[in-house]
Amino acid sequence: MSMKFEYVHYLWDEKKSSSIEGDEVALLVYRSNLLGADLRITNYGGGNTSCKVNAIDPLSGLPTDVMWIKGSGGDLGSLTRSGLSALYLDRLCSLERVYEGITAEDKMVPLFNHCLFDLDSKAPSIDTPLHAFLPFKHIDHLHPDAAIAIAAAKDGKRITQELFKGTIGWVDWQRPGFDLGLQLRKCLVESPGIRGIMLGSHGLFTWGDTSRACYQNSLEVIETCAQFIESASKTKGNVFGGVGIAALNQEQRREKATQLVPILRGLVSQAQPMLAHFSDDERVMEFVCSNDLKRLAPMGTSCPDHFLRTKIRPLILDLEPLADLNDSSLRTRLHQQVEEYRKMYASYYADCRRANSPSMRDANPVVILYPGIGMFTFAKDKTTARIASEFYINAINVMRGAESISSYTSLPPQEAFDIEYWLLEEAKLQRLPKPKPLTGKIAWITGSAGGIGKAIAKKFLQEGACVMLSDLDADRLKKTYEEFSNQYGQDHVRFAEIDVTQSAKIEHAISELSLSFGGCDIVVNSAGLSISKPIEEHTEYDWDLLYDVLVKGQFLVTRSALAVLRKQSTGGDIINIVSKNALVSGPNNAGYGSAKAAQLHLSRLNAAELGKDGIRVNTINPDAVIADSKIWEGDWAKGRAAAYGISVEELPSFYAKRTLLNQIILPEDIANACFALVGGLLSKSTGNTINVDGGISAAFLR
Repeated sequence: MSMKFEYVHYLWDEKKSSSIEGDEVALLVYRSNLLGADLRITNYGGGNTSCKVNAIDPLSGLPTDVMWIKGSGGDLGSLTRSGLSALYLDRLCSLERVYEGITAEDKMVPLFNHCLFDLDSKAPSIDTPLHAFLPFKHIDHLHPDAAIAIAAAKDGKRITQELFKGTIGWVDWQRPGFDLGLQLRKCLVESPGIRGIMLGSHGLFTWGDTSRACYQNSLEVIETCAQFIESASKTKGNVFGGVGIAALNQEQRREKATQLVPILRGLVSQAQPMLAHFSDDERVMEFVCSNDLKRLAPMGTSCPDHFLRTKIRPLILDLEPLADLNDSSLRTRLHQQVEEYRKMYASYYADCRRANSPSMRDANPVVILYPGIGMFTFAKDKTTARIASEFYINAINVMRGAESISSYTSLPPQEAFDIEYWLLEEAKLQRLPKPKPLTGKIAWITGSAGGIGKAIAKKFLQEGACVMLSDLDADRLKKTYEEFSNQYGQDHVRFAEIDVTQSAKIEHAISELSLSFGGCDIVVNSAGLSISKPIEEHTEYDWDLLYDVLVKGQFLVTRSALAVLRKQSTGGDIINIVSKNALVSGPNNAGYGSAKAAQLHLSRLNAAELGKDGIRVNTINPDAVIADSKIWEGDWAKGRAAAYGISVEELPSFYAKRTLLNQIILPEDIANACFALVGGLLSKSTGNTINVDGGISAAFLR
């Protein structure tokens, strides 16, 4: 390793690579994963890598050259062998004979499938010919911030020539496709001996004789670009024109973001529910507080990968950092600004559309910049919103670099449109799986470290929701969070230890929920406890505890969530887990049963009051849900067994036998009932109670 790397991470491990030496495809996957591990080198889902190997043709038994390349839609950081395409190299190159020219680009992509060597391959990507027409065994096509900064600079071609002294070629911007592969080959013919090619406004191609040599060459070129930009930046001083507005401190920024994000989420969720990601990363803050923000941001991004994730341009809020977000006129102002963005996008579509363009997509902004506060990104799921944020930070890095060495240029609107509404991209979107019923929804579930609450959280996660787990049992809560985050991904689950009788902790939890995902759509009040005693043995403490947790807790959580639900103006669901004991009188149950009755009637009162906001309030009445429930540990189980004159061990079968269906009720049964209420089929139902008790006639509502 001849160069010292400061701006990229050199991660090649000789011991690990030597263990797969000789397997070029395994080394390709290894190299790809290393490159994808550094977002400064390439974005999520961006870039492409390949290797060319000699293999035995299963049809002829003779040796043939095969190119392995990242398949369509893959990600370098998480790439596996199954994410690669393997193609006959000679067949790929022979497609030049049937190529009709740049106006027939889209006709070439289906032909790539006729070149597949491995029939289990991932679908070949649009970049396939770019690698095929370069004669090198190992090739990296990356989107490094530092390289794109040069590629997007006004005089990027001259800078590339001078910086690399002719060892890096240049190909002007054009949309990826078959012809771009031919242009790369032409560049190499005209400049033999070069070590890479810069693509105008796009990215970088580098290569090597071995996978390790290719990796090192890529990093050396990127490091050289980064060193040059950093040196120029220090010389220039005031990047982005210096500070135009003072940033609030981090605590103030987070508070403002928490207050604002539900309002923004409601405004951009008209076409479909959106989830949010907030960033006040130092790079974001430098940009959104700069004098040049309003000059650079409207220009949009240059790299196609950046643009496809972040839209034509961001929305810059015309809002003071210290604006009173409780001002009643604020929503009107924000609505006007979002509406102006939609009109801008509709105009862009109308001006650039072609005869065969797909219909206009959601006109709402993906990226919203708040000077002095930070950046919000919105998408149909949390992962996509987070990735959009990462992409725009990359775009900021590119603008910063280009402005340090020259001046930034972006794609012309027509070029940007032709990528965004490219029929091949549209076909890729149409192949995406149908969203799950709760995709884009945010749920807050109390008492969710075990039992009923945990089962509800799991069901909602399975159906696509993002979930905030809350519980008083810190150890159990953390274990549940770790279980679910491993199973469903960290983007989908958060947790907050709360006592539902403490307003401050509840407010903290809803703030964390809003900042993490953008707001709240579903509240499930599942926190509870049980005390079973004859009335003469009930203490005042017992009574207060039952009413504080069950009734006051339901009230406090609902009230806290209501503020967020109303800011969004998109309706919502509140589900209260009550009990058959709210309706059935039984022995040794005065405190618990009456508190449950209060919960049930509070639910009715809330349903009557909140209907005007489009907020549905419904109740689930379970009975005897013993599995994984702390309620059934210790005195409660003993108390109920004593009340019925049986042993604790006999309780499950006793409860099942007294039902009309003779069934044991499981936490999953309650979760399924909750999903029935929020899954879309009962969207016009409020003030209702669903009994999930196996059938107890005394608990019938009518």
